Amino acid sequence: MRAERAELEAAACLFKALATPARLQLLCLLAEGSATASRLVELSGLSQPLVSQHLRILGETGLVLSTRHGREALHALADTHVSHIVADAVAHAAEPAAVPEVPEH
Repeated sequence: MRAERAELEAAACLFKALATPARLQLLCLLAEGSATASRLVELSGLSQPLVSQHLRILGETGLVLSTRHGREALHALADTHVSHIVADAVAHAAEPAAVPEVPEH
């Protein structure tokens, strides 16, 4: 697979945005459906300021879209690619590590 420099830099920014358990948790919750920040606070157990900060970063990287409804915003995954990336990463992390056997001398 060949990729242009700009594509690699964009992918690196994506992985940087995914590099915290809290952001991954919020993305997993949003994979189940759109939610307000207050609902994400309830579901995640994270503080309101922390959820807002993470949603801002996820929005800036294009992973989450926010739509204003009066005083609240509804947050949703930008597309299905986001949920696939997170699901694949979590599944990969859950796999038992393949440790090669070292032959004895």
